[in-house]
Amino acid sequence: MNTVKPLARSACAIANSLDILGDKWSLLVVRDLLHGKRTYGELARSPEHIPTNILADRLERLKSAGIVTRTPYQQRPVRYAYTLTSKGSALGEVLLAFVRWGKQYVPGTVAMNQAPAGGEVATSTTNSRRRRTQRVG
Repeated sequence: MNTVKPLARSACAIANSLDILGDKWSLLVVRDLLHGKRTYGELARSPEHIPTNILADRLERLKSAGIVTRTPYQQRPVRYAYTLTSKGSALGEVLLAFVRWGKQYVPGTVAMNQAPAGGEVATSTTNSRRRRTQRVG
């Protein structure tokens, strides 16, 4: 029995990745989970102010794609904690690439939890070891 989902547009890895993650919010949810947020309320308080209906939809889509898991932490009412799967955690490298690109080419861009230095554009580090340990977003 074949359980492989047919490709929506093409065999292109970028096109298929964008089908899962290419909206305005999904990678920001992943970023917040990488930064230690776990509950719906914590995710809803993201600096970008994701609308709650969209947050619920994106969490469900990420769960269906195997990027996020949810575990109940309260029974009445049921509330869930969200965590990244290994597949979701692997997106950290993708987000670091976005951070490096944004810091280099988008004026005023900084990594999350980093203030701009005197209004200047922050530049990414060239030390590969430091780059791997750099916080995402």
